[in-house]
Amino acid sequence: MKILIIIHGYPPEYNAGSEVYTQTISNALSKNHKIRIFTREEDPYRRDFELRTEILENGIQIDRVNKRIDKDRFSHPEVDSIFQKILDDFLPDLAHIGHLNHLSTGIPEVLQKNKIPIVYTLHDFWLLCPRGQFLQGNFGQEEFYKVCEKQIDRKCAENCYNHYFTGIPNRREEDISYWEGWVRSRMTETRKILDLVDIFLAPSYYLRNRFLESSSIPEEKIEYLDYGFSLNLNEPKKPVKEKVFTFGYIGTHIPAKGVNLLIEAFLKISLKSKLIIWGRNNLHFSNILKQMSKNSKYPIEFRGEYKNSDIFQEVFLNIDCIVVPSIWAENSPLVIHEAQAFSVPVITADTGGMSEYVQHGINGYLFEHRNSESLKSIMEEAIRNRIELEKLGKRGYLYSEDGTVPDIESHCKKLEYIYQKVIVG
Repeated sequence: MKILIIIHGYPPEYNAGSEVYTQTISNALSKNHKIRIFTREEDPYRRDFELRTEILENGIQIDRVNKRIDKDRFSHPEVDSIFQKILDDFLPDLAHIGHLNHLSTGIPEVLQKNKIPIVYTLHDFWLLCPRGQFLQGNFGQEEFYKVCEKQIDRKCAENCYNHYFTGIPNRREEDISYWEGWVRSRMTETRKILDLVDIFLAPSYYLRNRFLESSSIPEEKIEYLDYGFSLNLNEPKKPVKEKVFTFGYIGTHIPAKGVNLLIEAFLKISLKSKLIIWGRNNLHFSNILKQMSKNSKYPIEFRGEYKNSDIFQEVFLNIDCIVVPSIWAENSPLVIHEAQAFSVPVITADTGGMSEYVQHGINGYLFEHRNSESLKSIMEEAIRNRIELEKLGKRGYLYSEDGTVPDIESHCKKLEYIYQKVIVG
């Protein structure tokens, strides 16, 4: 098959979950199929919509469209036009979309006009929520980053786009009306996409159910399929952990990930321990988190980014457990699966897909979502019960008899079956 994969960023420039997953399936599928990738980059020194093409080491061609400034624009006819030329050149049998943010909501319509079947993996709520995570901005309000249960145009304007308001007295209603219209237009665009896609794939039952409850997608059009992983499980597991109990965090430092919540909880811990935070340094967010950490009586280290192929040696051999403290309802965090692949116990929140893949006292610990006191108590429980926690980590992944996470080979076989089903119609 000739498969065109569409994603809003690609490693190593972009290294979040959806991008890493896309790279993993692209590499695996390329062994038996012709793969081409369409993505974007942000080069401030080149003109907008310039296309840069590269052949990767494994022979995959990747086309990167440059978009210097994006903000909240969602439709880009210029991107659609470039995308059409790629279709004309590649003539794919199928398109697999990972994310359209920072690209163009017009891409599925271009695919439909060319009669190319579409598979779409859902990584978040971007098709249902303008901000993608059902997490409000709440600029100037007492409760910021509030979890949102339902998308309503006016509510989005008032709580997520009020930082764009003019601030001029007596113009509030005019500002709300403008952004309410913007949200309405944006949601109209993404609702179109729901109708154009042939099959949606959801990596957690939580995410699948949320889409079924909040959209018009028929049940037979959205299938559960957890991520697949390409991890070297044959590494010699020689522990090099320090005697002091060590917590680890992996991921970006943006507010939605709750790294500040983790630090707040760690600052309150009364038992000797250590916290190591991995992730790409974001000059603004990371510096604030480092400033918070200065008051800790126990060590907090920031170690930056690592190659995903080195996750065992660089991360898991150095910690006793991983903490996933996200303040939004994560659906199927890759880091949870990666930790379980190497029998590393996980502490995470009791909501969303996080509590779907970690069950309290079964293969890890859960704390009350967004509650630093609860997280602190659970972390202290982990320190006190180190041996018991190790046993929980060995249970690993709950949806397999032996605790192993889905491997990329079997995952891609399932993808191939879905692709064939969609192509045949």
